[in-house]
Amino acid sequence: METAFIKTPVGIAKIEGDENGVSVISILDEEIPTSAKIPKNLKQAVKELDEYFEGKRHDFTFEMNPSGTDFQKSVWKELLKIPFGKTTSYMDLSNKMGDVKAIRAVASANGKNPLWIVVPCHRVIGSDGSLTGYAGGLWRKKWLLEHETPPTQQSLF
Repeated sequence: METAFIKTPVGIAKIEGDENGVSVISILDEEIPTSAKIPKNLKQAVKELDEYFEGKRHDFTFEMNPSGTDFQKSVWKELLKIPFGKTTSYMDLSNKMGDVKAIRAVASANGKNPLWIVVPCHRVIGSDGSLTGYAGGLWRKKWLLEHETPPTQQSLF
């Protein structure tokens, strides 16, 4: 397993993976030195994350290899369908998964997402539009959602 630490506008991101793909991307609350050299297997992920934060990328194409149960992986695949700049609720996500009663299980799988930003769990909000739990902290969730939906310029005419 190889590891890289990169600076982002919302803190240091830790990226872990190997020749089979990236398995974990997490955000750290402490400041630590970034990686001077990025391992070969993580270079594409680092490049794409940098592009995301620069506003040049909406989707990720690098190989992903997260660990999880079949149910968790099915939820994470559904999260990947949420378009950049859009949000959905836990209820809507449960409906798309085929069982509205599975809302707690869906929320739990959402919270265990190992691929921060890339699998966009930050795009899931409460049914009332409120920002709800986020492993990286609600301030980061708010930042990411604002980053993905910049204000539109009002026309005078």
